[in-house]
Amino acid sequence: MPTNIDAFLEVMPRLLEIKKEIQRLSDERREILHALSEGHDSTLVAQRQEVDGRLAALWDEYRAERARVRFGERDLIIARARHEERLERAAA
Repeated sequence: MPTNIDAFLEVMPRLLEIKKEIQRLSDERREILHALSEGHDSTLVAQRQEVDGRLAALWDEYRAERARVRFGERDLIIARARHEERLERAAA
């Protein structure tokens, strides 16, 4: 059975990749916002919205990966919780 350390070492390259992409998109967003501060441009507004959406998705992915490392695979957590519920019902 893999340990949390094994899971972390497996996921670490992906976490670094996500962080690099977040940094790149944050820099891009900063440039777009700077350009928008000089005057309204509907193309830039659309680009900012797209970048914001991609950043939000990347942060969600990053948090999900961190949670997987910390707490384990989602399916295993659910199976464990169902097993505990069955034990509690049987004990009652």
